[in-house]
Amino acid sequence: MKALVINQITSLSENRNPLVLIDLAKPFPVDNEILVEIYACGVCHTEIDEIEGRAKPPVLPVIPGHQVAGKVVEKGNSVQKFKIGDMVGVGWIYSACGKCDFCKKGLENLCADFKATGLDANGGYAEYMKIKEDFAVHIPEPLQKEILHVAPLLCAGAIGYRSLWLSKIQNNNTLGLSGFGGSAHLVLKMARYQFPDTKIYVFARSEVERKFSLELGADWAGDFEDTPPEMLDSIIDTTPVWTPILKSMKNLKPGGRLIINAIRKEEVDKKSLLKLDYPSHLWMEKEIKSVANVTRFDIEECLRLSAMAGIKPEIQAFKLEEANRALLELKERKIRGSKVLIIKDRS
Repeated sequence: MKALVINQITSLSENRNPLVLIDLAKPFPVDNEILVEIYACGVCHTEIDEIEGRAKPPVLPVIPGHQVAGKVVEKGNSVQKFKIGDMVGVGWIYSACGKCDFCKKGLENLCADFKATGLDANGGYAEYMKIKEDFAVHIPEPLQKEILHVAPLLCAGAIGYRSLWLSKIQNNNTLGLSGFGGSAHLVLKMARYQFPDTKIYVFARSEVERKFSLELGADWAGDFEDTPPEMLDSIIDTTPVWTPILKSMKNLKPGGRLIINAIRKEEVDKKSLLKLDYPSHLWMEKEIKSVANVTRFDIEECLRLSAMAGIKPEIQAFKLEEANRALLELKERKIRGSKVLIIKDRS
């Protein structure tokens, strides 16, 4: 099979083609594993974090990619959840122990033995991958017709779903979105469906992103330095840098909550974190909460909600061989929605 691999930690600024295309033997599923023929895989900023060394060190070489949509083509002899031909999705959660207190509470994203797809195990920048049946999810039938649009829901959508839940937002509240890329544009659509009377304010450096957010129904869009029309109950931050965190805290109402939706922050302006000021940023019972990974429930609920509400990611499609270009565009913030690799054309 064809696959793209990360062989070494490098900078995209210095190495514009960090992923190497190679031929590998097709994986063979055993016991409770399924083999997925991959149709599409989303491109995520976490892949950049892996390549540039900000994420937990991957086991190199590794096939990245954790927004995988495809079809079950083989299975181990103890598989019961899926049959050959089922359409499935795989997200960031590759496995967890299933025995610890976190797993028993449904918080498998906090499990000490959490394994990440495309980091701790080979992911979706390939023609095939295998995974234990318990950590793959069924793709609802209404979503199967446009499989390229399913891929971003498996991470950008699922982590957005979890962020929205953690924000504790309610109808008639005010919600801020800091950054407007693959995840935030799906959060906006989910929030509009679930909380129709909530005002949504978007902060983004790019005028293109601000215009895009207004097209999707944001009530206001401005730069990080701009003052929104009113203070906010919750803000979800999806940016790769620290500076917007400080701006967001000043825009929160008393008792407001900031959700940081990112695996890692880039180091470029890390010093700004040291400027966190208690009276202006944290006083009045304001909260900062991170999002750690996703659970299988998050992925399943995101797919269910998307099928029910007709939520469809905006995508830019690339061939597998164009993955380096897609990553570079993501690094340079050339974004409109989500970027997706076409692994197998279903047309």
